Amino acid sequence: MDDPLARQGHRLLQIGVGLFLFTSFEGFAIPYVAAPRLGLSLHTLTALQGVMLLALGLLWSRLKLGAATSRLAFWLLVYSTFAISAAYLIAGVWGAGNSTMPLAAGSAHGSDFQETIIKVVAYSSAPTGIVSFALILWGLRLSAQ
Repeated sequence: MDDPLARQGHRLLQIGVGLFLFTSFEGFAIPYVAAPRLGLSLHTLTALQGVMLLALGLLWSRLKLGAATSRLAFWLLVYSTFAISAAYLIAGVWGAGNSTMPLAAGSAHGSDFQETIIKVVAYSSAPTGIVSFALILWGLRLSAQ
């Protein structure tokens, strides 16, 4: 597999299936985390991310992107995926996060340090995800045939 787009697409498929495996086991831990509602949110989030990465992995080789641009889109997507999951995981374990994710965290509020860490990790996923999705959309443009 010499084609970088095909290799990246295959990696996205692997990561997507890995997220399914993670969400399967994480589901058993939901009642035991400090904030079970955040555990449930992480469970559904990683399942959605798994589906998204499978879909993107299947279309990745169709993108009209150069090597550097596809690499940037790939790594920004992977970072964004894991950063938001990590924020929910940290928040669930700490029983914190309502300053960043109030609907999922409810009354679970941690120390200022914990809330700041969760906020930095969660908010870092947004710009990286947006840039990645913009590059992917650009890569799906029609050819000039």
